[in-house]
Parts: sequence; C-alpha cells; structure tokens
Amino acid sequence: MARYVDLHPENPQPRLVGQVVAALRDDALIAYPTDSGYALGCQLGNRDGRDRILRIRQLDDRHHFTLMCKDFAQLGQFVHVDNAAFRAIKAATPGPYTFILPATGEVPRRLMHPKKRTVGVRIPDHVVVCALLEELGEPLLTSTLILPGEDEPRIHGWEIKEELDHQVDIVVESGEVLPEPTTVVDWSEGYPEVVRVGAGDPSRFAA
Repeated sequence: MARYVDLHPENPQPRLVGQVVAALRDDALIAYPTDSGYALGCQLGNRDGRDRILRIRQLDDRHHFTLMCKDFAQLGQFVHVDNAAFRAIKAATPGPYTFILPATGEVPRRLMHPKKRTVGVRIPDHVVVCALLEELGEPLLTSTLILPGEDEPRIHGWEIKEELDHQVDIVVESGEVLPEPTTVVDWSEGYPEVVRVGAGDPSRFAA
C-alpha cells in the first residue's frame, strides 16, 4: 500500500522531504507532482524501479527515460551538449521541456535508448521537485505518469493513490498540478526537432 505524503507547495517540510528521499535511496518508486503533470520517479541505480515504470505505463525498452536534474551543471554531467544546444536549453530552463541528447558515460546503459544511446533530460520549475532533487543529490529517473490508453498525465494525488496503491510506494501531494506534459525536443542529431508539443512553447525551437 502506497504512503501518501502531503508537502507544502511553497515551503516543503524538510522532515517529509527527507523521508521521501530516504525511501528513494531504499529503492522506492514514487509518484510526484511536477510543473507538467505527475511523474513516476526512482533513483538512477534502481533497476526494479525502472522495470516497474515500464510495467505501469505498458512501455517497451525503446522508451526514452528522462533524468530530472536540479540545475544545468548536473544536466551537463549526464548528456553531451554542444554550444548551440547549450544556449537554447539554458534560455528555456527551468521549465516544462524535455531534451533528448547523447548520453555520457555517467548514464547506465539500461537507461539509454538501445540504438541511439540517448536519454531525456529536464530541469523542472517546481519547488517541491527541486527540494527532492537537492536532498537526493543526483537526478531522478523519471517518466510522465500517462497511463495506458490516456493522452494526458495524471494531476490528482488522491486519484493516483487509489489507482496505483499497490504499484508505487509513495504518492506525493502538493497542491494544484497542470495537466499538460512537457514539450519534447530531440537534439540528438545536432539540431532541434520538436517531437511532442506540450506545456513549453515550441516556437523557440522551430527550424
């Protein structure tokens, strides 16, 4: 049965943040709010957590996982960013964008796209997520919580608790969540290609 943790949206309680992060370090899978819907998240080294995400969302190994990073410095440890991408991504973050880029050796191979050796990265504009990332000290392996047969991410913690009570370990609640997923920009070929239009304005990455 999943634990329900209610965090203040502007001043998340450090004790509760610490408890969620301790659970993540103990291989928990969490459902948590972001600036673009709820997401599923676990620690990078949590093999079972990765597999549980794929099962919940009914995805295969070609799914592009995303690393939720606290800042640009952390993002730069896990993906290769050329000068053009650097400037554009820096200007668009933090915010509701996911960028697909070539992974560095810091990314476990099982988290990369099997053929392209790429991974998604993003820097959220969300107080609670930033508090979790700061306490964790590394990116969260994450995937938008869009369930099979649905087009939009979940936005209500209580609803997720009811539906995924035995499939996740913690559901984090933190006020209102917008239902639109991130805009996904594939930069793996050296130029931006918008592959999903979402909450972030795609025009800044139009060719």
